Amino acid sequence: MKMDSKGPGSSAAGGIVDQAARDRRDRETSYRGMAMKLFPPICARCAREFEGKRLRELTVHHKDHNHDNNSPDGSNWELLCLYCHDNEHQREVEHARMERALGADHVDTRPVDTTPPLRHNPFANLATLIAQKKK
Repeated sequence: MKMDSKGPGSSAAGGIVDQAARDRRDRETSYRGMAMKLFPPICARCAREFEGKRLRELTVHHKDHNHDNNSPDGSNWELLCLYCHDNEHQREVEHARMERALGADHVDTRPVDTTPPLRHNPFANLATLIAQKKK
């Protein structure tokens, strides 16, 4: 029995998978690099700080869950540590599972939360503070 000398990645499906992996790596490299320049190395949920080798534990979370929505101003991104990022996605999975279990005819009787979302930006005046400190 003769083995194929081209290897496992030579098939059309293997080529597609390889291309998808390259595209994903390029996309992650570009938006992660931009996010790391825009935001301080702090998890937006648990506020842990990261530096040195531990920077790789800080991930970019897409707020709208669309990995192709990468605006250069970073409005769709937040830096989350591995644990908070996993937790965020697990909450989404659990929510979808609960909706499927309850069925389409389920009426949610919980009170609607009308509290406006938090709009605090801890870095809003950072440029002003830095400018004042330089004087």
